Amino acid sequence: MPEITTVREHLGWSYANLACAHSALGAGSKKYGRINYIIRSRLYKGLISKTMSMGSTFDDEKIKYQYPKSCCYCGSRDKLHMDHLIPRIKGGEDNADNLVWACRSCNSSKGGRDVLRWLEAKERRPSILLLRRYIKLVFRYCEENGLLNMLLKEVVNQDLPFDIMALPYKIDDLENAQLWVLPND
Repeated sequence: MPEITTVREHLGWSYANLACAHSALGAGSKKYGRINYIIRSRLYKGLISKTMSMGSTFDDEKIKYQYPKSCCYCGSRDKLHMDHLIPRIKGGEDNADNLVWACRSCNSSKGGRDVLRWLEAKERRPSILLLRRYIKLVFRYCEENGLLNMLLKEVVNQDLPFDIMALPYKIDDLENAQLWVLPND
């Protein structure tokens, strides 16, 4: 693992590891292989040097419509509402990029909490595609607010609308990872 000191490096490493997991899962692998690590390495270097980007959330929207409409946290199809990944009460935008389907139970339970910390408290992990969207939102926020080149240790204590330290550096358990939470009916 490279030395992570800046917010850009932190987000880049988290996103590159996510791409590593996405490529392995997309190929049906239960373990990481050489190609997955090459993807991670090249993407990380490209993100840090700014020769590559995370891509738009429009790509995520297209993928989201490939899956049946259900709660992105638990898979329920009952009483669905729109949920803000980054809560409005914490400054999350009221736009399509920040909105996902959530059942009433998950939406109420999550409330204004950080989605990754809320899932962690429920002993659940976010799907790969949900995490990808979330990292893109966090990156956009940091870019718009001039935080990307700041030292991570200086940003950690700021009042951000998300918990930047909740972003995972690696998806260890590919056996239980999933691209998207599928309906549970």
